[in-house]
Amino acid sequence: MGRLIAERGWTETVAIGGVLGRWNQIVGADVAGHCQPISFVDGVLTVGADSSAWATQVRLLSANLLGLLAREVGEGTVTRIVVRGPSAPSWKHGPRVAPGSKGPGDTYG
Repeated sequence: MGRLIAERGWTETVAIGGVLGRWNQIVGADVAGHCQPISFVDGVLTVGADSSAWATQVRLLSANLLGLLAREVGEGTVTRIVVRGPSAPSWKHGPRVAPGSKGPGDTYG
């Protein structure tokens, strides 16, 4: 199986698939409980956090996470971690928006 993977050039893809499948074991239950991998493209692993506090925490831990991932999938496979926090609600749409409204600045001064 290893030879087939190497011949097809799937080594990196299989390694990343393993990381995504074992995310909880690699990063630990605390981090995995609040942050999940979203995508991996061109060496960049994008992680989604369930709160802005956890997004900040994972950004601070990103150097450590890169080290863990290097041990799991090989040095240089994951070159950067991008952390996305929860998206904020839109202030520009809805049943009570005045035409020409610029958002929360209109409401709060």
